[in-house]
Amino acid sequence: MTTTPAAGPGHDPGTFREDWLEGLADAYARTVRRVPDTFGVVGRHAPRPGKVAVVIGGGSGHYPAFAGLVGPGLADAAAVGDVFASPSAEQVYRTARAADGGAGVLFSYGNYAGDVMHFGLAARRLAAEGTDVRTVLVTDDVASGPPPVAGQEVDPSRDRRGVAGDFFVFKVAGAAAERGDDLTAVARAAEHANAMTRTFGAAFAGCTLPGAGEPLFTVDAGTTELGMGIHGEPGLRTTRHLTAAELADALVDNLLQELPEPPAGNDGRVAVLLNGLGRTKYEEMFVVYRQVNRRLRAAGLRPHRPEVGEFVTSFDMAGVSLSVMLLDDELAALYDAPCDTPAFRSLPGEHTEAADLRPSAPAPAAAPSAATDAPATDLPATAALQAALDLIAAHEDELGRLDAVAGDGDHGIGIVRGLRAAVRAARAAEPGPSADPRSAGAALLAAGLALADASGGASGALYGTLLAETGAVLTRADGYSTALFADAADAAQRAVSQLGGARVGDKTMLDALDPFRAELHARAGEPLPGAWKAAAQSATRAAAATADLTPSRGRAARMGPLGHGHPDPGATSLALLLTATADHLDR
Repeated sequence: MTTTPAAGPGHDPGTFREDWLEGLADAYARTVRRVPDTFGVVGRHAPRPGKVAVVIGGGSGHYPAFAGLVGPGLADAAAVGDVFASPSAEQVYRTARAADGGAGVLFSYGNYAGDVMHFGLAARRLAAEGTDVRTVLVTDDVASGPPPVAGQEVDPSRDRRGVAGDFFVFKVAGAAAERGDDLTAVARAAEHANAMTRTFGAAFAGCTLPGAGEPLFTVDAGTTELGMGIHGEPGLRTTRHLTAAELADALVDNLLQELPEPPAGNDGRVAVLLNGLGRTKYEEMFVVYRQVNRRLRAAGLRPHRPEVGEFVTSFDMAGVSLSVMLLDDELAALYDAPCDTPAFRSLPGEHTEAADLRPSAPAPAAAPSAATDAPATDLPATAALQAALDLIAAHEDELGRLDAVAGDGDHGIGIVRGLRAAVRAARAAEPGPSADPRSAGAALLAAGLALADASGGASGALYGTLLAETGAVLTRADGYSTALFADAADAAQRAVSQLGGARVGDKTMLDALDPFRAELHARAGEPLPGAWKAAAQSATRAAAATADLTPSRGRAARMGPLGHGHPDPGATSLALLLTATADHLDR
């Protein structure tokens, strides 16, 4: 296989998601339209009264996944996050509402912690409003974990991630919904497709994010990474540069040993997808498929309507993945059913445009500018958040480098973007006097929601929860004290732990939050500025000490021992936030 250097136009990372979604909607207006005031697209055919809405989503950088797979016979809508980051719960909720025809919503997306959290929050909100929601996680990547255990609930931090097998699951779910199946049947078909699907990939070169001067990660010249993930997650092993035939053999060999028991009625038929990761030429993929086809047939398998092309990419990564779905008559019929989307068509026919039955969602807050300057009149919560923004922005590159150890390297960018939105929201929501914690609490509640929406990803959801839970405690208080903030830290820690599933020692932000909380309790009778400063120092020491821990939750958990030796980015950024607040209180 050969690779060529990435080249293309420059992009403004601050507007990239908005710009490309608008361009997609312009180019494929016959098929999709933007969801009003939302980073999502909905099919021109949706909503359709009485039809289950299939809503997919994930980060930018994976096109055609996810927005390119919206149209009749496939997905009804897709919510889109920033590059390699999940869409926020608010964006998912608005997108689902735009597609809901009254028969329920099926969420389907790859098994990544940020997506699980934000789609999960959106599902809870929809359910509270009376909408029936089901979720099917895609877990097809054999390189990312052990085989699934029948009847065991998926653990987003440890179980297999979803990669190009997304396409098979989305296609089956969309076809089942198109033929009129109810929500239970659509979910069952999607779960069956996921259970029958396996994927293995390989990469030869990394990718470069919009606006970045250097690749997010690199693959040593003359080598191939077997099993690398679509966000740069480390592969199973590194080998020498492989020829096309050798690469095909490696892909097939790793899949054959992982295939599930064939479903009843299977006669060797398999749906096959050779997927390009963004930079590999189609001609090269056809060379690889030649050997893939030979190997699969030699193993007694019968490729059924194979596809070679780009379906789930990784921006401009050089590499390919191979997906196989074992078919029975039901899966084959759903896979063969017609569809019409911007990126994939099967026996295309005319589609009927339907009026949007939902009112436009309220406009989101204005996008944050490059800087957020706090006026001298800022009240306590806003001023503290501004101080945190200033300090974390100064360490943005460092946080990105720490995050790149585990994957996409966007932690610094995401938290800075989220804090800018949090400052704006707090400034608008903090009307009370400085002596009233209820005013600060209202500001932090608003700031938490704004941060989660603007930041996205798992960190955005966790930081948003931390601020919101702290604010909730303050709204019930009559005066400031160290004991009050110790109780607030308790509530924040419980909420973050419940949402993310992590515990102290798992190498997450909790490893900085817990010693901060404990120190505040130990100094509950002391004045707040001094107690907070001592607690922030404890958090800073604990954040540095996470370098000695092995991650066991979140995306970094899949690295195993490779995650040892680097401080956790979430713990590090939280320590910076707490330190900035201490400096502000000490003025």
